[in-house]
Amino acid sequence: MTDNGQTGAMNSDGRDHLSKTEISKDAVQAGAEAAIGTVSEVATIVTGAVKQVAGALGGLATELFEIRDASKRAMERHVDPSDDQG
Repeated sequence: MTDNGQTGAMNSDGRDHLSKTEISKDAVQAGAEAAIGTVSEVATIVTGAVKQVAGALGGLATELFEIRDASKRAMERHVDPSDDQG
């Protein structure tokens, strides 16, 4: 490794002399870093979406419980004239 943190040797005009293997390794590394960043971004999006779906389903369940309870109360208060005959 050189004094400036580079792995390749430099010639007198300041250009790197990297081997094909080094160039390939750098390309694979950059590709892997890009892929990992994208996976992280997608995971964040998916996590947020799952959280929103869970919230929406929780809200639906609450509404269904409230509807059930209101229906029970209405049935208890309902007077059916046919119930008195019989």
